Amino acid sequence: MQYHLNGFRPGDPKRQPATQNTKTDTDVLIVGTGPAGLTLAAYLAQFSHIRTRIVEQRDGPLVMGQADGIACRTMEMFEAFGFAHLVDREAYHVNETTFWNPDNTGTITRTGRIDDVEAGLSEMPHVILSQARVHDFYLDLMRNAPTRLEPEYGTQVTGLTIPDEGPVSVETNHGTIQAHYVVGCDGARSAVRRALDIPLKGEAENAAWGVMDILATTDFPDIRLKTAIQSKNQGSLLIIPREGGYMVRFYIELAKLNPNERVADRDLTPDDLIAAAKLILAPYTLYVKDIVWWSVYEIGQRVTDQFADTGPNDDIPPRVFIAGDACHTHSPKAGQGMNVSMQDAFNLGWKLQSVLDGRASHDLLHTYSAERRAIAQELIDFDREFARAFAARGQDPQTFQNHFQKHARYTAGIETHYKPGPLTAADTHQHLATGYPIGKRFHSAPVIRWADAHKMQLGHTILADGRWRLFHFAGNTDHTETLASIIAQHAPKGAEPDAIIDLRTIVQTPHREAQATAAHMPAKGQFHLQDREKLFCPDPGSNIFDMRAIDREIGALVLVRPDQYVSHVLPPGQQDALVTWLSQIVGSA
Repeated sequence: MQYHLNGFRPGDPKRQPATQNTKTDTDVLIVGTGPAGLTLAAYLAQFSHIRTRIVEQRDGPLVMGQADGIACRTMEMFEAFGFAHLVDREAYHVNETTFWNPDNTGTITRTGRIDDVEAGLSEMPHVILSQARVHDFYLDLMRNAPTRLEPEYGTQVTGLTIPDEGPVSVETNHGTIQAHYVVGCDGARSAVRRALDIPLKGEAENAAWGVMDILATTDFPDIRLKTAIQSKNQGSLLIIPREGGYMVRFYIELAKLNPNERVADRDLTPDDLIAAAKLILAPYTLYVKDIVWWSVYEIGQRVTDQFADTGPNDDIPPRVFIAGDACHTHSPKAGQGMNVSMQDAFNLGWKLQSVLDGRASHDLLHTYSAERRAIAQELIDFDREFARAFAARGQDPQTFQNHFQKHARYTAGIETHYKPGPLTAADTHQHLATGYPIGKRFHSAPVIRWADAHKMQLGHTILADGRWRLFHFAGNTDHTETLASIIAQHAPKGAEPDAIIDLRTIVQTPHREAQATAAHMPAKGQFHLQDREKLFCPDPGSNIFDMRAIDREIGALVLVRPDQYVSHVLPPGQQDALVTWLSQIVGSA
C-alpha cells in the first residue's frame, strides 16, 4: 500500500481525505444495497468527481445474510478492494469436500474425500462468511472513500422514466431523483427491472428445498467439512460449515412439487426441515439446539434477455442497467449468486467511470450487457445441471463425485471467459504467454519486488482504482523506455503518468542482480517522488515465467482491464499495435 506521496498524513491510511463535490446532479443512482449494489457503490465512491447515490428500501444495513459462499475469484476481487485479508481472518475455509452415499444395506457411508479447490487454481481460498459481514466491509470502504458515501435507507423506488434527452427520472417515496445513469441492484423482485418491462425468463424444477443455519450436536463425523449426502430413499443434504467454529448450514431436499404448486402451499415449518435432515443423516443423530435462520425455496433458473434498457446491438447507448438477482436467479446450493452478482457490478463500475471521465465512448456501456448476459446464461445452464445431479437417485457414487470435480473450476469463479470483441483481442500472440488466456482473469503468481525484496503476488498490484495494467514480461531486448513513453502519452494533462495505464515490468534476472534501469519508475506527486514499486523479479521457488509459460526470448505484454481480465497479449516490440489497441479503448495518445 502506497501513501505519503504528497506529504506525511497521519492516521489510518485507508481513510482517504474527504473531498467536496459541488455537483447538484447525480451521475449514478444505485438502487439496492445487496452485494451487487455495494460493490458498485464502493468502486465509484473513490472517484470524487463522480456523484454517486445509493438508495435502499430497508430501514438499515443487512443483519442476517442468506448468501455465504465466497469463491476464489471473488476473494481475488476483494484483494483489489483491500479487504480480502479481513474476510480471510473471519471466514470458514473450505479445504475439503466429502461425499456420502448409501451402501448395499442402505446405510450412508463416506464414499469420497477430495480437495475442495484444485492446487494452483488461485492464491486465494474458497471461504464461507455471512453476506452481512461482506456488506460491512463494503460500507466501511465507502465511509473511508473521498466521497464518504452512505446509503439512503428507507427509500423505495416506485417508478422510472427515461426521456429521449436529459437525465433519467426515478420516483421514490421521498420524491424524484434525476440521474444520468441508474443501476437496479434491487433483487429478484426488482422495481427497476419491472419499470423497464424486462421479464425474467426460465422455468422451475418443481422441487422444494429447505435451508437453515443451526447450532446443533451430532455424532456425524464430517459436520465441520463441506459434505454432500445422498441417502437411499430420504433425499439429499448438503452441509456447509459456517464461520465461528460452531454454526452449520444445511440445504435439505424436501419434496417434489406438483405442477403449478408453490412451495408456500406446503406450509412447511422448521420442524419439517429438522425431521427431513434427521432422516437423511440416520443412523447418525442430530439435536438442533438453536435455529439461527431458515427458509424454504423452489429450484428454478431464470434470466433476462438483456441487462440494460437498450440491447448490445442498439444504436442508443444504455442509461439504465440491472445487475445481480435483478437479472438472473437460480438455486443457492452452488454458492454462485452473490459471487456472480458482484462480478456484474465490477464489470459495470469501471465502464461507467470511464465514460463519466470522458475517456471512453458511451458505446462502451453496450459491452456490459453483452459480456455479462453470456456469463449469466452459463450460470443458469450450470445450475440446472448441478441441481439435477444433486437430486438424482441411484447414481453411482463416483459419478456424483466426478460431477463435483468437473465443475470445481466453475464454482471457484475462474472459468469466466469473455469472447473476442471491443475489449478482448484475438489470440494472435497468445503463444507468448499461454498462462494468461485473453478474456480470462489475470492469474496471479509469486514475484519479488525489486525495490525492497518483498515477496508478494503480482496480481495484488491490480487495485480497484479504474486503471489498466500493462505487465511487461521482459525478453532479451529492452523496450522499457518506449513503453513508458506510450503509457505517459495516454495520461490526461496534469495527471500522474500512470493515471490511466499502470506499467509494471517483470525481468528474468534475480532480484539481487537486477538494475533499476530495467523499469520505468515515474516521478509523481507534488514533490515528484520516484515510484520505485514498478519492477519485479522471479521468485526462485516459483518462477512466474515458467508458471505462466512466458516466452523467455521475446517476452510478452499482458494488458489487463480494470476488472482484472486480460484484454490483449502482444510482443513487446509491437508498440504500434499496442497504441492502436489502447487508443480505441482509453482514447488517442
